[in-house]
Amino acid sequence: MSSQVPAPKEAAATKTQVQQGPTARLSRALSAVVAGMAGWPWWLQVSLVFVAARLVSACIFMAAAIHQGMNPWFPPAPDYWNFITIWDGRWYQEAADKGYPSVLPVDASGVVTQNAWAFYALFPFLARGLSAVTGIGTLPSLTIIAMLAGLGAALVIYRLFREFSGRRAALWGVIFVSTFPVSPILQVPYAESLNLLLLSGSLLLVVRRQYLAAIPVVLLMCLSRPTGVPFAAMVGLLLLWRLWQRFGPSRTLSAPASASRSNGAGPMPVRSLLSLAALVLAAGAGALAWPAIAWATTGDLTAYTRTETAWRGHDLVPFKPWFDTGRMLFGPVLGVLAPFLFTALFVLVMVSKPVRALGTELRLWCACYMGYLLVFLHPQTSTFRMLLPLFPLALGVALLSKSKAYRGTVVLMFVLLQIVWVVWLWAWAPLPGGGDYPP
Repeated sequence: MSSQVPAPKEAAATKTQVQQGPTARLSRALSAVVAGMAGWPWWLQVSLVFVAARLVSACIFMAAAIHQGMNPWFPPAPDYWNFITIWDGRWYQEAADKGYPSVLPVDASGVVTQNAWAFYALFPFLARGLSAVTGIGTLPSLTIIAMLAGLGAALVIYRLFREFSGRRAALWGVIFVSTFPVSPILQVPYAESLNLLLLSGSLLLVVRRQYLAAIPVVLLMCLSRPTGVPFAAMVGLLLLWRLWQRFGPSRTLSAPASASRSNGAGPMPVRSLLSLAALVLAAGAGALAWPAIAWATTGDLTAYTRTETAWRGHDLVPFKPWFDTGRMLFGPVLGVLAPFLFTALFVLVMVSKPVRALGTELRLWCACYMGYLLVFLHPQTSTFRMLLPLFPLALGVALLSKSKAYRGTVVLMFVLLQIVWVVWLWAWAPLPGGGDYPP
């Protein structure tokens, strides 16, 4: 019995139906928008991308708020503006309104309890200033600063990505950052957007070898969120690498000192090495600044670390929480192997061709930040949010393929995962033992 071959018109119709799937339509629409904006100023393109992404996230927040039940902050079904101010936003409000305790609060056993020292001061300090100048409340001030900082971060990230790619790939990188599953955090009163602005600005100045200009930006970054330690490690290792290029036995004497910034070729002039060394010292001091301030205020050398571990319920032991979480999720055998497999997967990502295009500085930052998480982080639901400083990898995702379908699919999956993140982690749903998983 012979098989029937579709007529040309039928085959064309079938092909058209396949191409009209939701992912294909989204891919064509996004590509058309990107192509249509090609002649616009870059800052307008990036701003529209970021605002559009935040409007999508706002719709997700509002839809989740309708179904919000009883919670510790307000009556059920709150409006959008109340819904986005929960969780750590209330801690930042307390830090702005009441400052930081001079005596650490402890429970009946003498264990430090949760307090404002876990939340770095720059974000609430700016909100307090804005509130004093404008007369608006602290929470609205925190929200305004977060949104403006998020927009500023998108603009700086685009300029950073342009150091390593063309305009279209850089814009797609910004689109991926703006729609990342935890990107709704960029429009709520959390310090992530401010930290992202300062981090991307610091990395841009380092990539451009403007090390002295980077010092004040890095110091501010160190007072926004705990990214100072990995940044200090990054510039420290970068200095060692540049010293090896300059003075090592395998130095390339014929390479000009003005070689390309993006590939790190060529020995660096001594003057630039001295500037980089100054940045290393400043970053190291900045990384220790907040724990030192907590010590000076409370008289307790370990005030900051004791406060941070109050959310964990146990003391800080490097690496151990990853194995504990691995055994809890995957059992006694796979749980021990899981951190090693995760590390191996990350190494494969870092040596992939698209990521190698990011240059020495950005790859070194991603490696140091992930190393910092592996050493100090207690993996939990907040871990997803803490992956945001790995934003340079978004450009690697954009460079992986120029396919419209691929890029549209990434955006679609990111938006769907935003829904998961907001409904699962942001919305409050009490667990059987009390409390809820933090976002």
